[in-house]
Amino acid sequence: MTKTQSRMSGSPEAELLKRMVANLREDLLRDPLAYRPLAPLSTDRPVARALPGPLRTFVSRLPHGLVLLTAVITFIVAFTYAGTDAADLQFLFIGLVCAGAVALTLVRPMAAWWLSVLAVPFARVVDPGAGGGPWVPATAVMQLAVIAVVTARTRARTAAQMWVCLLLLAVVLNPTSQHPNSAPMLVGSGVLLLLVSVVRIRLDATREVVAQKSVTAVERERRTLLEERTTIARELHDVVAHHMSVVAIQAEAAQYRVENPPPELQAAFVTIRENAVAALTELRRVLGVVRAADYEAPDAPQPTLDDLPKLVANVRDAGLEVEHVTTGAVRALPQGVELSAYRIVQEALSNVLRHAPGARARVEVSHVLGGLGLRVINGPATGEARPSAGSGHGLTGMRERIGMLNGEMTAEATADGGFEVTVFVPVQGGGAAAHGSDPVQGSAPATGSAPAKVSVPVQGSVPAQARGAESPVPAAPATLGGPAPIDLTKDSAS
Repeated sequence: MTKTQSRMSGSPEAELLKRMVANLREDLLRDPLAYRPLAPLSTDRPVARALPGPLRTFVSRLPHGLVLLTAVITFIVAFTYAGTDAADLQFLFIGLVCAGAVALTLVRPMAAWWLSVLAVPFARVVDPGAGGGPWVPATAVMQLAVIAVVTARTRARTAAQMWVCLLLLAVVLNPTSQHPNSAPMLVGSGVLLLLVSVVRIRLDATREVVAQKSVTAVERERRTLLEERTTIARELHDVVAHHMSVVAIQAEAAQYRVENPPPELQAAFVTIRENAVAALTELRRVLGVVRAADYEAPDAPQPTLDDLPKLVANVRDAGLEVEHVTTGAVRALPQGVELSAYRIVQEALSNVLRHAPGARARVEVSHVLGGLGLRVINGPATGEARPSAGSGHGLTGMRERIGMLNGEMTAEATADGGFEVTVFVPVQGGGAAAHGSDPVQGSAPATGSAPAKVSVPVQGSVPAQARGAESPVPAAPATLGGPAPIDLTKDSAS
């Protein structure tokens, strides 16, 4: 016997029945008096947005008005179809109960459902002459209205549970009815529940798709942002690695510029060199983290503003008419600024080629006091733009580069149908740390290479550049007891 009970309790039918009872308890019996007001109708659709403010508010409350109108109709039906034996207070009371159940769906849907169920036998007791079936006209209208609103506000599973409850109610009340009308009520309510459930499921699916698209768009934007930042980090890695290599070279050579330097000075320069080499090693590790699977190290230096004429020439060869203008006192700028400026102009001209075929473009580079100004403007397209194979996030990369440099950028359409990108990058000082103007000229020496020109201020002396000359100092050989000259082919993280 115990084995049989255990087998029955673990059978699929028993599990299904158990789940159905649990769902019924959760949907219809758990906290039936919960306060859940009906939310206003969304006015985000284009038609609703075109309406004036007061009318838009009226549209948002339209479902509430329809429910209240149904409640009034239910009360009128109760008054019209009252039995001849019913006194005025009786049909007034029945009408108020039925209309109240419909109106209650606006704030407490499950309480309204149970009130409608109890109102069916109550109406038969109060007004027995209103009809011969379990449902009199007023309770029938009320019941259909309540199950429709509750289904629209809950889920399809609740609709099936309510219909089963109506079936059980009909089974209980039919034997006491003179003219049972349960079959038409069950068929009508079943069709109504099916229609409302289908509409509800479709609306839920639409909202889920819209929400998923929104989440996907946010994730795509975030992923694109990370990709752009990774690209910028890879490009700036070469710039930072170059400067750290220069620091290591200077620390290597500076201690030999002073005759009989004190041990403290030698130890300081050794520490500087070791820290610079350690920083280069860490840079190499960081580059390994941000490097993509298909990343290939560049075989040429990172571009600067001096490479803009070549870029403009390449764009002209591609069929775009470009004018390049440089204004102001041209001066050396930090490598990071020049690299970002070049990439911004490159991306802006690429956008013109992709989205405005046949247009004329103009590139303006302005060296102004306190910074660098860029302006890339193009006229309207004269041909049809073909579908682009690009990522479509060029402006995102521009903004990331400008944000990194604490600059400002505007990108907007012009009045004649073209497009304009304007950028300002603040630059502190005169841009001493520019490309080609580092204290070490040319490439860093490898072991055994030719002497390198260095200029290192030591013990309060004036730098060689400030005196108008540079002192050639050969790299010290390893036999002098100092550290071996740094080999940039090993220590550079580029």
